[in-house]
Amino acid sequence: MKIHPRCAPCLLSRVQFEAELSTNDVSLQKKAVLAGIEVLRKYLIDGAPATHISTKIHREAYRVLGDIDPYREKKQHSNEAAKKLLPAIRDFVAEKDSFRRAVLASIIGNSFDFGVLGFDADREIAKETVMKQFERGLDVDDTDRMKSMLENVVYLTDNCGEIFFDTLLFEEIRKLSGRITLVVRGAPILNDVTMEEVEELGLDKKVDMVLTTGSNAIGVCLREAPPELVEALGSASLIISKGMANYETMSEYDFKPIAYLLKTKCESVAEAMGLRRNMNVARVEE
Repeated sequence: MKIHPRCAPCLLSRVQFEAELSTNDVSLQKKAVLAGIEVLRKYLIDGAPATHISTKIHREAYRVLGDIDPYREKKQHSNEAAKKLLPAIRDFVAEKDSFRRAVLASIIGNSFDFGVLGFDADREIAKETVMKQFERGLDVDDTDRMKSMLENVVYLTDNCGEIFFDTLLFEEIRKLSGRITLVVRGAPILNDVTMEEVEELGLDKKVDMVLTTGSNAIGVCLREAPPELVEALGSASLIISKGMANYETMSEYDFKPIAYLLKTKCESVAEAMGLRRNMNVARVEE
């Protein structure tokens, strides 16, 4: 996905959000925002991949703040909230049509995302709101196509909190004799899952293998990815790409088949996918 001018205020808003998470020093917050503006001035050009710029802007903000993980408390909060919701979600999935419902649960988990301009994660992850999303269902539903491609799944994770909802889909994939290679970020960035969180929460035991993206790049940067990840992506029977950042990067590559599971939380991603904002999407591209 290419950068859109409307991405600029969203990126700066997120820099301000993470700066406030990191420090109460207003002058340091200002330096982080100004550093973000300078990145945009240099790299906001037509045709630039969105995540090239977002990676640069967040890395620069982290450098200025002197903080490698401003979202650490938000990640803990997300995991705690998700664990409380998980029993009710599991019951919903088990009632009927469990694979489709597990996909929906995974997508609803994509609401555990803080700092997106115009998207109130605290409201979206409240129990009442989550259950209403289940009543809505999938706006784009390619789950039947997914079920025929599960032999060797590469699963690109997104946020903390969300990962607990993903485990319900892991279980369904394995029931259908699928193998899962889980892919997490190579280092902290935003509230994305890293190897540290996966191992700490014991989620590595729910899949066959865990790889990392090799860095803290937004989404998957192939230039920074380890060879084993590139090989896994190339040999997968299905890549499951969770969330907007993974869509922004994977849509720039030629790996197929790929299932994009996400909530269209921003206008730019929705527009790039030919959809509307706030849709629950399970789209397969071959």
